[in-house]
Amino acid sequence: MKLDAMKPRESRIAAMLLLAVVLVIAYFALLHWWFVSPLLSIHNEMDDLRDTHARYAAAIAEKPQLQQRIAAMGAGQAASHAFLPEDDPNAAAAGLMQRVVDAVGAHLQGGACDVTQKMPVTNPPAAPDEPYRKVAVSISLRCDVQPLAETLHDLEQGTPYLFVDDLSIYRNPVAAMQQASAPLEVQFTLSGYVHQPRAATGDQTQGGAP
Repeated sequence: MKLDAMKPRESRIAAMLLLAVVLVIAYFALLHWWFVSPLLSIHNEMDDLRDTHARYAAAIAEKPQLQQRIAAMGAGQAASHAFLPEDDPNAAAAGLMQRVVDAVGAHLQGGACDVTQKMPVTNPPAAPDEPYRKVAVSISLRCDVQPLAETLHDLEQGTPYLFVDDLSIYRNPVAAMQQASAPLEVQFTLSGYVHQPRAATGDQTQGGAP
């Protein structure tokens, strides 16, 4: 006994079901694993990155209190560890850049981190009556999250007192499409203070004496 041919309505339903199965297979084979899944992974990492950024933003918000502590130090505290050890601003800027290189090199166990750029930032000269002078450098890093967090912690929590400003953290979208765990692009300004010598006034007084 031959089976009757499928009715037109049943044929349409079967065709729609078959099309749905094909679309689901095509979605997972062509879109999900190649595009959607990496984007979801990047979205989760960006959430973690925002949390990290918020923590460091809170730490940076404490900068005025630290600056007040430095401002409260008298001229007799020239040997204080709060100030950069160098006397010359150019030497202090070179020392700041070397501190970043050393801090990065000390935290490579948790991932990769490279100093891609470091250069001094020109600051206006301090007034003669100011006891200290600001020295700043511009730093660019390419880091994974863990070494970045440890490096910034070392720079801001140690001595001498250093300050991280203009912090910018992002992930290169082109690199993120090619590699889900692409490193972070980080830019910030690192600054500290050198104690201004007060010997100049005394030398002028002695020089004018008969």
